[in-house]
Amino acid sequence: MKVIDSIVTQAAAIATIRRDIHAHPELCFEEARTADVVAQKLTEWGIPIHRGMGTTGVVGIVKNGSSGRAIGLRADMDALPMQEFNTFSHTSQHPGKMHACGHDGHTAMLLAAAQHFSRHRNFDGTVYLIFQPAEEGGGGAREMMKDGLFEKFPVEAVFGMHNWPGSDVGKFAISPGPVMASSNEFKITIHGKGGHAALPHTGLDPVPVACQMVQAFQTIISRNKKPIDAGVISVTMIHAGEATNVIPNSCELQGTVRTFSIEVLDLIEQRMKQIAEHTCAAFDMQCEFEFVRNYPPTINSAKEAGFARKVMASIVGEDNVLVQEPTMGAEDFSYMLLAKPGCYSFIGNGEGAHRDIGHGGGPCTLHNPSYDFNDDLIPLGATYWVRLAEAWLKPAA
Repeated sequence: MKVIDSIVTQAAAIATIRRDIHAHPELCFEEARTADVVAQKLTEWGIPIHRGMGTTGVVGIVKNGSSGRAIGLRADMDALPMQEFNTFSHTSQHPGKMHACGHDGHTAMLLAAAQHFSRHRNFDGTVYLIFQPAEEGGGGAREMMKDGLFEKFPVEAVFGMHNWPGSDVGKFAISPGPVMASSNEFKITIHGKGGHAALPHTGLDPVPVACQMVQAFQTIISRNKKPIDAGVISVTMIHAGEATNVIPNSCELQGTVRTFSIEVLDLIEQRMKQIAEHTCAAFDMQCEFEFVRNYPPTINSAKEAGFARKVMASIVGEDNVLVQEPTMGAEDFSYMLLAKPGCYSFIGNGEGAHRDIGHGGGPCTLHNPSYDFNDDLIPLGATYWVRLAEAWLKPAA
């Protein structure tokens, strides 16, 4: 593994910053303290910054040479609204808030790269360091773009990276094409006619209608879309009734839909609406159908994914750069990939043995209250960012 010596030397100091961020988690668009920490460090290292994009976003600007070429490197900063089970020294000081997805580590890896860039600029062009707010449901990438991210900082390509528990430290994973799914929510309210449960013929019971609807939705997956196209419909909430002897007036279904393409998403939304409305009509009822599209699918550009793979292989060896198995999780970096070429990759976070004494009893998996980012990744992740930018902005011979 060929990590950069100067980054290794500073890794402990960067890990201290990471743990400080972990101890002070902030939710979507509330990352004021985290943004202050990032801005302070970049300024301390002589890197010009732009603040306030997407509410709390920070962009560092590292220039060298005369080329007009530019690359974007992105890290997310926000935490999750959940209670941490860990009790080690850097556990969350804010009840109900936790860095359970490793965004503190993503920020730290990009800061480590920034520190190196401040001293060693072996490239010709500009590296934009994008510290993004509100990945966890807030669409911070979209909001930064609405504020003119790529107009103010016109990159040729943009790259993101996420830690991946269960994959060994020292391994990367990257592939072209879809790597994370679109994230969408639906809410269906079936309107019946309540009455006495002993006299069902006098009312219109929405509960059996809901049951038929849930089963019918799965035929969209098995009979409407192509078998080779991925898609998930999960009804995760059914709410109806208040008493055992009362037929309720209404029943509400909620859940999520995940796909790797907009075409499959269009099909699923259309068929779900048809099934919901026609099933209700068959039972002389009506419904309200709401479908909200959150994040689009994350689709890596083939050229950029291949370029990044070569950089990774030069650091850890070809055998340690794995095929990136697509996941039905979602990521708002997808918005950036709609606007610019680029790719999103994974870096192994290990199985959890790195956690300090005092960690929770649960596994070290994403969105788990016993999770903690592995600080051993900081030199490796930062080295990747540096080598990627240097290779992309390699001076002309």
